Amino acid sequence: MTQLIGEFDCKLDAKGRLMVPSVLKKQLPMAEQDGLVVNRGFEKNLIIYPKNIWDGIVVELGKLNAYEAKNREFIRSFTRGATILSLDATGRVLLPKSLADYAGLGGEVVLACQLDRIEVWDKTAYEGIFDNVPENFANLAEEVMGKKGRGEDA
Repeated sequence: MTQLIGEFDCKLDAKGRLMVPSVLKKQLPMAEQDGLVVNRGFEKNLIIYPKNIWDGIVVELGKLNAYEAKNREFIRSFTRGATILSLDATGRVLLPKSLADYAGLGGEVVLACQLDRIEVWDKTAYEGIFDNVPENFANLAEEVMGKKGRGEDA
C-alpha cells in the first residue's frame, strides 16, 4: 500500500510548473515511469494520485451503475479535468491551467500528503482550513476512530 508522509511548502513557476520535493519524489518511486494523475479535490484544492492508486479508483467507478443519474453525475464531476502528469528531467510537473485556476493556485502552494494521495492547496487557503479545526480534537477523534479496533463498525 502506498503511504505518503509529509507537508511541503512549494512554489509554482510562471508556467504553472511545480517542483516535486526530493523527499516526496523518493516516496513515489514509480512516478517517473508510470506518471501521476492530478484531479479536482472535493474542496477548492487539487489531488495528485500515484497512477496505480488512480487506476484502483477508476475500477471502483466502473462498478457504479451508469443507468442511475446520480452515478453518472458523480463520475462526470469526479473525473472532470483529470490529467496525467509526467515528471520532467528536473523533477517538475506542469499543472493544467484550468485545474490550477479551479484551486486558486498562485505562487505559494502546500503539498499535503494524505495517506495514498497528495493534496495541493493554495498556501493561504490551506492555513485557513485549520482555523476551523474543532475545539476538541479528541472528541472528533473518538467520534471518527473510537470504535476502530473493537470489532464494531465506525
